[in-house]
Amino acid sequence: MDVISVIRTKRDKGRLSPEQIDWVIDAYTHGAVADEQMSALAMAILLNGMDRAEIARWTAAMIASGERMDFSGLTRPTADKHSTGGVGDKITLPLAPLVAACGAAVPQLSGRGLGHTGGTLDKLESVPGWRASLTNEEMLHVLGTTGAVICAAGDGLAPADKKLYALRDVTGTVEAIPLIASSIMSKKIAEGTGSLVLDVKVGSGAFMKTIEDARELASTMVGLGTDHGVRTVALLTDMATPLGRTAGNALEVRESVEVLAGGGPADVVELTLSLAREMLDAAGLTDADPEKALAGGAAMDVWRRMIAAQGGDPDAPLPVAREQHVVTAPATGVLGRLDAYDVGVAAWRLGAGRARKEDPVQAGAGVELHAKPGETVRTGEPLLTLHTDTPEKFAYALEALENAYDIAAPGTPFTPTPVVRERIA
Repeated sequence: MDVISVIRTKRDKGRLSPEQIDWVIDAYTHGAVADEQMSALAMAILLNGMDRAEIARWTAAMIASGERMDFSGLTRPTADKHSTGGVGDKITLPLAPLVAACGAAVPQLSGRGLGHTGGTLDKLESVPGWRASLTNEEMLHVLGTTGAVICAAGDGLAPADKKLYALRDVTGTVEAIPLIASSIMSKKIAEGTGSLVLDVKVGSGAFMKTIEDARELASTMVGLGTDHGVRTVALLTDMATPLGRTAGNALEVRESVEVLAGGGPADVVELTLSLAREMLDAAGLTDADPEKALAGGAAMDVWRRMIAAQGGDPDAPLPVAREQHVVTAPATGVLGRLDAYDVGVAAWRLGAGRARKEDPVQAGAGVELHAKPGETVRTGEPLLTLHTDTPEKFAYALEALENAYDIAAPGTPFTPTPVVRERIA
């Protein structure tokens, strides 16, 4: 078998055979297929697609490229969640300890931000001392003693995906639905969780801009999970507006702790509880009450133990950016739109994100939102506050926000978009 014939098959809108898929994934993992050749194949897949059988085989081949974890020794049922990424999406931080407080084990393997979307590991690394990298033994220990762990995936888990993801990011093929679905599901299935809830974002700040694309991606991933024996459901959730009132690393951790303390923005609380109920139901814990666990402080207790178990100090002050710039409302009226993508780009330019995976991030950088769509704003009052350690970046961030919001006349009716738009199972 040779890679040129594989590329030509998909270029010419053909169907890759199971043997072709197995061979090309294995050969690429071991360096026998060059990056430029896999780039050509990824672009052909983006343009011409894959059917369900192709995607299932591609996913299985990526799983087979590495190790599989085993949580059968745990006394609790396992439940995991994956978000396709957004702006202000700090949901994992309160969600994992909340679901653990209700009786499930939550092995949350998370990633870093790239471009305008934030990364869970970057956020948590703003907690002094906290470690993202754990051995499998350390991960199992934290999971067994606290009920939840949030950490980076080890190098042995789906290494083909790790290599291919980095390539997709620099070749304009991130948006290919077969490759997104197989990337996410290969890691989650190899991780060994018994059930999985997918948070598929839709809107300007998401990779899926339309409800149709989000629905296709969610259905594909639910099918992959089901085919591999993992109980999988998906929620399509809104990402036209940033989640909560912060976008940035330490800013979002601070907001997450507010949620765990019984407060926080209403949309963050609503989505956290919606996903918690789905995870608990998928794990068979139908009698658990996540709202009670959140209000009563049980989730906060798990958070503190989980952070400490990974070397962090839950009582330490979080980093604060050295410089701030306030954007004021140019008119009085109703905030009709606050674009998630534009806010995410501004936060990224301020230092909260990275252009390449090797780039450092600023823990305190980001954007604070003083109003959300539907709320009244007044001329000259704060609308956004920009945070950074490098004030020369303010002008670049402000460029991203030039068309980020609309203010309607006072009294203009506003109909909010639901946080949860659809459920797919």
